[in-house]
Amino acid sequence: MNHTNTVIARSANPDRRPGDCRELSALVRPGDTVMWGQSHAEPVTLMRALVAQREQIKRIRIFLGIGLTEILGPEHADAFDFLAYCGSGTNRSLARAGVLDILPVHYSRLPELIRSGRLRIDVVLLQVSPPDEHGRYSLGLAREYLVEAVRHARAIVAEVHPDVPWTYGGPYLQDGDIDLLVASDASFPETRAAEAGPVEQMIGRNVASLVEDGATLQTGIGSIPDAVMAQLHDRRDLGVHTGSIGDGVAALCEAGVVTNARKTIDTGITIGGVIMGSERTRRFAHRNPALQLRGTEYTHDPYVLRRIDRFVAINSAVEVDLTGQVNAEAIGGTYVGAVGGVGDFLRAAQISRGGVPVVALPSTAGRHSRIVTRVTGPVTVPRSDACVIVTEYGIADLRGLSIAERIPKLIALAHPDHRERLARESHARS
Repeated sequence: MNHTNTVIARSANPDRRPGDCRELSALVRPGDTVMWGQSHAEPVTLMRALVAQREQIKRIRIFLGIGLTEILGPEHADAFDFLAYCGSGTNRSLARAGVLDILPVHYSRLPELIRSGRLRIDVVLLQVSPPDEHGRYSLGLAREYLVEAVRHARAIVAEVHPDVPWTYGGPYLQDGDIDLLVASDASFPETRAAEAGPVEQMIGRNVASLVEDGATLQTGIGSIPDAVMAQLHDRRDLGVHTGSIGDGVAALCEAGVVTNARKTIDTGITIGGVIMGSERTRRFAHRNPALQLRGTEYTHDPYVLRRIDRFVAINSAVEVDLTGQVNAEAIGGTYVGAVGGVGDFLRAAQISRGGVPVVALPSTAGRHSRIVTRVTGPVTVPRSDACVIVTEYGIADLRGLSIAERIPKLIALAHPDHRERLARESHARS
């Protein structure tokens, strides 16, 4: 079947009954690559069925995003080869066990890799909303790289979850687009964001000081972005163009802080790729035309992003060194983060008129400094892409600064217990 981005011009079958998950093994062939949505968009019922039927299916490859449910474990490497763009969430246990392979690419490149066949996707498993009055199933909580996978996969399998919101942005599927449709028997996974402590709150205040009225925001996930959002309730006419939509964005929209009125593209509309939030955010998203979820080819595309004025990109990192190099991927030999969209968004903010590229992180992880003499893992963001670095101790705008000028500013962002050592090591290396 030729699956496209448009609705098939036929009526949905109101009498279609859900299929049986046991039919999954007839659609997935040995050697296939299977993909599904990440975080709250994981199709839990289908994932469990795939695990249960892995002996019949034989060996396949699974492409993973951020894992939320603990369905896949290292023991399933007996039949599955795990490939992921990140080491986040439940992927971390796979990484520690040495059974996770990483695809280290910019997020914006994923659609083209799928389209070209370099990242071949044979079967896509979807979590979809109940159909609307026109028989259209929404992809619900995620578009991202799933949009391109839906266009090119040999087979589409979908589970209908009653609590998945019907969201705008397409593509919309009808019965004829879906090879196997099953009813979800899973309760919706709920996660609570870690409550922001004093360090995160201070970082949130520092980052918020960089956000002016009318700015368009991109934020990553975690306690720091939530802490930033909590500090922005006195702003006016903010916009959002981001990868993930969480409770912080939903709260600002409902409070009238995010209006998108001054956005230079998609005026009046919040743009995201995936919803990673609580029931409150799902309610906010349901049939809300002021929120549109788009594919990665739109949310992360540099030619789209460069058209956004006052674009403030707020991202995190594992560590930052004294020359301005950023490691957002690995620590201690374990892959915990991602290349992801950090490079896409930070470069967009660098060239945006009035934009601000922000990397925010606590100054320490336990007893270890996260401001380091040289990064100990991959260089995710090179020092040539100078950013504004923020910790609880302040703000260092590295744009236009030489290496010698950067060093004291970054040392000042470190915890006081580490500053003398960093200064000594930087002098020894100079």
